[in-house]
Amino acid sequence: MGGARTALFNWLFAKHHGGTFVLRIEDTDVERSSDDMVAGILEGLRWLGLQWDEGPEVGGPHGAYFQSQRLDRYRAAAAALVAGGHAYSCYCSLERLREERDTAEARGEAWQYDRACLRLPPERIAALEATGAPRAIRFKVPETTTAFADAVHGRIAFDTRTIEDFVVLRSDGHPTYHLSVVVDDIDMQITHVIRGDDHISNTPKHVMLFEAMAAPVPVFAHVPLILGADKKRLSKRHGATSVTEYRRQGYLPDAMVNFLALLGWSPGDDREVMSLDDLTAAFSLEGISGGNAVFNTEKLDWMNGQYIAKLPVDRLAAAVVPLMTDAGVPVPAASEWVHSLLELLRPRARRLVDFVELARPYLVDTVDYQPEAVEKHLGIPNLGDHLAALAMALRTTDPFDEPHVEAAVRGTAADRAIKAGVLIHAVRVAATGRTTSPGLFEVLALLGRDRTVQRIEELVNFLATRTAQSFS
Repeated sequence: MGGARTALFNWLFAKHHGGTFVLRIEDTDVERSSDDMVAGILEGLRWLGLQWDEGPEVGGPHGAYFQSQRLDRYRAAAAALVAGGHAYSCYCSLERLREERDTAEARGEAWQYDRACLRLPPERIAALEATGAPRAIRFKVPETTTAFADAVHGRIAFDTRTIEDFVVLRSDGHPTYHLSVVVDDIDMQITHVIRGDDHISNTPKHVMLFEAMAAPVPVFAHVPLILGADKKRLSKRHGATSVTEYRRQGYLPDAMVNFLALLGWSPGDDREVMSLDDLTAAFSLEGISGGNAVFNTEKLDWMNGQYIAKLPVDRLAAAVVPLMTDAGVPVPAASEWVHSLLELLRPRARRLVDFVELARPYLVDTVDYQPEAVEKHLGIPNLGDHLAALAMALRTTDPFDEPHVEAAVRGTAADRAIKAGVLIHAVRVAATGRTTSPGLFEVLALLGRDRTVQRIEELVNFLATRTAQSFS
């Protein structure tokens, strides 16, 4: 979700300024990269409606857009840095570096590479090269102050004495993140980089690389991280974190985009429900806050409910009916009736999957009575007789619409000298099996005369059986 929010900010900024949104896949870490992960990124962005202008599957003038296909370019850039005196070969073994680090930490000191290989005499380097010794390439960090103007946080400066000579090319020939993204930014003519606050410590390294390569430095904007409710960085322990998982849980893409946009950004007014066009028109880097944003699932549910409420009923049905079918809930072919059911249920739904359980009582042949509904509303003396009288009245109610159904229910209650609420609550249990539902008279009108009477009679039989059992 953090990556999706960052992609959204980049997309909105690019579209607001008529620019180009570039998607590249940083897959040089073989252990952490897979075709499935790439497919998930592309699927998630497309579901959110964030189509890229350059990148995988669409191409562009600056490809390839997979870093794994650009290794020769990174190796050439590393060689150029060495030739220009900005980098040098490091032959240190991992064992030596690990030992040095452990020794420093045992003394309670922060460890930095000691530039041992920078001081190697030419003959020693020649001997190592002759034996084919593994070597990495390290950037030679100048002793100065590196600063950049962050579009969110303002000027940020680093004393480079706190930055070690970092590796840009590993001994296996693969680039580090620092080298690959800078080379890509140069080759792809990137003017603005919007990324998470956790990258701020990387940016001085990138600025030095841009300067060493005599390339213009992009504008950097570091955006607040997304935290869970416990104010710790959002992770799997907080629940779903991937875009595709939220799709499976029944969230609408427009709602998710709206919600993500407001995590760390504000349009400068009180608007909360905003379309993608609204967000694009209003977006600016100045609207990004400096503080971390909290991922509030309740707010997301509310936002999703707002979009469900506005979704055209045919599109709602197209999204919900497959979920019902997958859950084994029978859906009638009459689309008009299904549309009426969804309209009835939509005010109570926050996610698309909510419709499955909300609709189940209206679509199954036999209603299951919730124990709490039985306990709360079916203990009235002579309730079976009252319901039987109502069933008789409803058989002749014509037309069978909300006003006439309501009149029949209230009239029966008055004739039998009981409160209308007694019948209303009991009939709700008969019709849905639950203590709550949409307006009862709307529910009965939707069910129709035959199913309504049948369900009331089934409850009468249930009460009779229950009473007989209590006496046995």
